[in-house]
Amino acid sequence: MANKDLNRDLKGRHIQMIALGGTIGVGLFMGSASTIQWTGPSVMLAYAISGIFIFLIMRAMGEMLYLEPSTGSFATFGYKYIHPLAGYMTAWSNWFQWVIVGMAEIIAVGTYMQYWYPDLPAWIPGLIAMVILGAANLISVKSFGEIEFWFALIKIVTIVLMIVAGFGLIFFGIGNGGEALGLSNLWEHGGLFTGGWKGFFFALSLVVAAYQGVELIGITAGEAKDPQETITKAIQSTIWRILIFYIGAIFIIVTVYPWDQLNAIGSPFVATFAKVGITAAAGIINFVVITAAMSGCNSGIYSAGRMLYTLGMNGQAPKFFAKVSNSGVPLFGTFGVIVGLAIGVVLSYIAPENLFVHVYSASVLPGMIPWFVILISQIKFRKIKKAEMHNHPFKMPFAPVTNYLTIAFLIMVLIGMWFNDDTRTSLMVGIGFLAIVAISYFAFGIGKRVQADALTEAQKEDKVG
Repeated sequence: MANKDLNRDLKGRHIQMIALGGTIGVGLFMGSASTIQWTGPSVMLAYAISGIFIFLIMRAMGEMLYLEPSTGSFATFGYKYIHPLAGYMTAWSNWFQWVIVGMAEIIAVGTYMQYWYPDLPAWIPGLIAMVILGAANLISVKSFGEIEFWFALIKIVTIVLMIVAGFGLIFFGIGNGGEALGLSNLWEHGGLFTGGWKGFFFALSLVVAAYQGVELIGITAGEAKDPQETITKAIQSTIWRILIFYIGAIFIIVTVYPWDQLNAIGSPFVATFAKVGITAAAGIINFVVITAAMSGCNSGIYSAGRMLYTLGMNGQAPKFFAKVSNSGVPLFGTFGVIVGLAIGVVLSYIAPENLFVHVYSASVLPGMIPWFVILISQIKFRKIKKAEMHNHPFKMPFAPVTNYLTIAFLIMVLIGMWFNDDTRTSLMVGIGFLAIVAISYFAFGIGKRVQADALTEAQKEDKVG
């Protein structure tokens, strides 16, 4: 075991499914009921608006990755194009986000298994899931990619089946005695904006949080075969698929059922499958949600482990995190994440029933930090790479105006989180974590131990530019 490069064993299908799997999770399957209650059918517009800005973030990242593919890329861009503190905070924020998400998903697995085995302690399925996923990530990056591919495929097939069945019910009456439901539920029962602009504004925070994970493509860059072609195709196709899956699924839900009846029914997905006559809907969706939780945890182990690898390489975490196993896996980085998941198993044994919500909420603000860094670093990236931008085939559209608009949108979402009683605590937890990271940088100088050659290269390019 030594400091060496990671294996480039991820193929295009792996990378696209990693991005989809990291984004389409329990937030859509179970959490959509909350956003629908806040704003009604207009939640579709919230997903569309947020999706446009996520697309711009991905294009900004893709523009830089095309010329500089590297593992932990947006943290590296933060070091190089903004300030060492930006890279340091990005890497630790991403690590914190995915460890927390992984912990929450481990807790969720145990909770969902109690649907079939109500007397089974929640920590037991969580422990089993942690061992299986941890082992897969420790064996090789290819085994991680294969597992994530099939987990994501299960989620996507479920959503596609629901959309197809929903269209049959809405327009042809399949499952409703041949009587088409039509579209009246979209504007009846209080109209599109049932919670007014305030409800729509509050819903944006949860909708944006549901998109977190799409930047996983930036983590996979260092392990992609033919990174320019692979990452370009993945970014181009992934965002449109996400918009179709999210908006398509939400459209079916709010059209099949009046929005004000969903809260009493439970999961909107269960309700929709039940409506078309699939009586085993609850069990099917419970299985899918378990795979969604496993997928989220799998992505968390992968992403956080690679970030620890990057921190170790940059001298901003103990050097042993930069050691790579013979199979090309950052062994200690991955193991460090598994320790965090073990804490989640312990918490599921001793903590209250609503533990999942409290743990998951802590990841929201840190999860946005990579987006801010991508948008800001890409502005300077263009100035430094001015000569190479002339023939660049994958430019960020209308930059830097789109950068500033997207930054303003994200800030607006954070303001909405502060004024919403349901999300203010999650914002405060994120602020507290970022404060700890900043203090470690300024008070102890930890973040100033940056990879020297990266900074030297950036300084040289500045002079040339």
